[in-house]
Amino acid sequence: MTVHNLYIFDRNGNCLYYNEWNRKKQAGISKEEEFKLMYGMLFSIRSFVSKMSPLDMKEGFLSFQTSKYRLHYYETPSGLKFVLNTDLSVTNARDTLQHIYSNLYVELIVKNPVCTSTQTLESELFSSRLDAFIRALPYYSPRAA
Repeated sequence: MTVHNLYIFDRNGNCLYYNEWNRKKQAGISKEEEFKLMYGMLFSIRSFVSKMSPLDMKEGFLSFQTSKYRLHYYETPSGLKFVLNTDLSVTNARDTLQHIYSNLYVELIVKNPVCTSTQTLESELFSSRLDAFIRALPYYSPRAA
């Protein structure tokens, strides 16, 4: 079990934060291109799910999986998007993403007058607390499966 990486996007598709823990394969493109592709994929999947769902979905798109990883998605009412990629053994990381938002992002970024949430997050405190939180998760393993 492991965590591969985390993206935080604003409502306009700008990547505010990115970190990786156990990512074995790189995309072979620049990080900026990777961020654009990830946001574009999320936008497309959300649109597809909302149009194709037979029921009115309150929570919308939560996750999807491939044969190699699972992507977990959480969107806040303000339009922030949190994306966590894990291995397939992690079935639900919604509580983890909500915790990152409410207990780390809101407390260390939103309530911090020095940080502006309209640019790349460069808070050492946020990064170190997030890293400690991810490493303490029951499904985190320093060795990728």
